[in-house]
Amino acid sequence: MSQVLYVHAKGGPPVGHALARVAARSTAHLLMLSELPEGVAEDAARLCASVVAPSAAEQRDLVEVITARAREVGAEAVVTFSEYAVVAVAEACRRLGLRGAGSAAALARDKRLMRAAWERRGVPQPRFRAVAGLAELEQATRELSCPLLLKSAWSAGSTAHQIIDEPAQAHQAWSRSRQVMAESAQLGFAELHVRGASEDFIVEEIVSGQAEEWFDGPGWGDYVSVEGAVVDGEFRPVCLSGRMPTVAPFTERAGITPAAVEGGAQDRIVELARRAVDALGLENCGTHTEIKLGADGRMWVIETAARFGGAMTVPQIEEVFGLDLVGLFTDQLLGRAPAWPTRALTRADAGRAAGSLVVLAVNGDGTPWERRARWDSSAVLRAAPVGEDSTLSVVRESSLPDGSPVPVYDPAGGANTMAGLCLLSADRPQSVVRDFAALVDALPDILPGYAAEEVRA
Repeated sequence: MSQVLYVHAKGGPPVGHALARVAARSTAHLLMLSELPEGVAEDAARLCASVVAPSAAEQRDLVEVITARAREVGAEAVVTFSEYAVVAVAEACRRLGLRGAGSAAALARDKRLMRAAWERRGVPQPRFRAVAGLAELEQATRELSCPLLLKSAWSAGSTAHQIIDEPAQAHQAWSRSRQVMAESAQLGFAELHVRGASEDFIVEEIVSGQAEEWFDGPGWGDYVSVEGAVVDGEFRPVCLSGRMPTVAPFTERAGITPAAVEGGAQDRIVELARRAVDALGLENCGTHTEIKLGADGRMWVIETAARFGGAMTVPQIEEVFGLDLVGLFTDQLLGRAPAWPTRALTRADAGRAAGSLVVLAVNGDGTPWERRARWDSSAVLRAAPVGEDSTLSVVRESSLPDGSPVPVYDPAGGANTMAGLCLLSADRPQSVVRDFAALVDALPDILPGYAAEEVRA
């Protein structure tokens, strides 16, 4: 059986889900760059022929660690689904002569390089500036039109986002974003290969979205993601995922598959995603491309990634369309002939709909909860106000242990302040939006209290 080295780091689809599907198609060897979530270690020991965790000192030359381990196990493919390990794995694959994202992988990771590549190819995007210091940020606030969004060039999960409404706020925004990136690195949510990546930022103009013109029903956010893959240099779209409106500044609350977008609009969105991915020159990788939707058919590409979407995007696609993206990608890297979709799938191809909800201590109107709460997955499952045809579950490996205090939402911390992740299956996309809206409103009453004092905004 083929030998595959699975490089695990934080982020991406649930490792339990992905690892099982890699192991179903190969003899899997696990290289752990971060600890496995609680409850997954036993599965990993059962699924993998070997499990190795390099020391912090060894990880200083991460590409060498990966290549050396790949040679030791005779790996015919090296795979990762973590944003933070994509560049290192791509370089390791290049050195080993194996299929991978290729030498351009950093363009799908460093937002400065990504945006510059799109600018050269005329891909529509918000106006932006790369900034490496406060002076450059202050200059950018004079050259661009406020409000602006400052974000790390290497972050994920809306971490370290800061809105700048006027130039005078640049200093505070710069200080706060750098502080959050340092804190995220301590939690393991940081680029693992590029030294000093936490010091690199971009600032961009905030474009105005208009969800109502694009979606068949209320409650949707004003952007979508195009899920797909690059197969021997060719972009293969898989489907569209929609969102509920973000929590300020731009933290994702929920993703829904498929997006309730009509066929003609979906075709135009997919074509823009194709232009964005093609501009980066990737070779073999998953892709996740976010596109902002505006009035009168306008669109802007926000970012893309050389990996599949995180949270529950991959399991949602498998449930809705019956597509095992991890398995297809594993076969692709091993030189087999996986049956990728010949076009982007639509609602007509879906048996049901699925969505994942990030539990944040924020009400549906954006205001913080008035009291602290304890995370209790059983209480959520018992009292969630979902439809009769809907099924709700809690993704335990992506949730805090029961009894933990629900973190106070920090706009700069983004998804780092989540308490839990819920997965919902329903008859159609609009039902997922309806049930999630009801659950968001009900959570402060469903979860037991943690402390008597109120939470300040």
